[in-house]
Amino acid sequence: MCPVSLHDTLTIAFGRREFSVSCDAPGVPRDESNLAYRAAVAFWDRAPGNIRRKMGRVGIFIEKRIPVAAGLGGGSSNAAAVLSRLNRLFKNPIPSEDLFALGRSLGADVPFFIFGKPAVATGIGEKLRAYEGMRPFPLLLIFPGFGVSTAEIFREFDLALTKAERKIKQIPFIKGPFDPRDHLYNDLESVTVRRHGQVRHMKEALMTHGALGALMTGSGPTVFGLFENREKAVQAENALIERPQWRVFPAELIV
Repeated sequence: MCPVSLHDTLTIAFGRREFSVSCDAPGVPRDESNLAYRAAVAFWDRAPGNIRRKMGRVGIFIEKRIPVAAGLGGGSSNAAAVLSRLNRLFKNPIPSEDLFALGRSLGADVPFFIFGKPAVATGIGEKLRAYEGMRPFPLLLIFPGFGVSTAEIFREFDLALTKAERKIKQIPFIKGPFDPRDHLYNDLESVTVRRHGQVRHMKEALMTHGALGALMTGSGPTVFGLFENREKAVQAENALIERPQWRVFPAELIV
């Protein structure tokens, strides 16, 4: 797993009478089901009494850039941002191990976003080992304009057929540099492609326009392409932005 530079912006207001969350984009929960909201409540519940008195309840405003239900971990990254920022602001009253545990209680991806750097993730994604072999490839993300349900994709995913456990034990780049020509694979992609052929078309378009490698991210439907340099990524972006319904986001890997 590797973080990318595409991000939402969160503004936190302190001293409110109650917790709240709002957003400038449709499709984002504005109640206690929102992960950023839940992260603020979890931090408040875990923090010492003097911190709770200083903090009060908080209101969170989300300026949305990451598409919703895109397989990019937007909600998880926002939850991690709330936990990490509140902890730093109040001079780390919650030890790192406990902060990661809070993240795990909110979602399997949240600890990774607290970790904040490339990692080999095992378990359900919460067991993280730093990976030093990544370089900051420029990339393009293509979102086709519709979301998918992660739960539905996993329900259709036949783990026995993929022999994924064998593959996980043989990660070829664990002790060496990552190569996008050889090391991109996503078992969930075949499931999402059966439902949404656009995923295949987006991968093909990225490769046609010079990507070193392309892959669906998470359970999809977003696809990313890694490029040798920024110039080639810009050329591909200019060629792809005319596609109807596709949203193209330039970014880079954060290493």
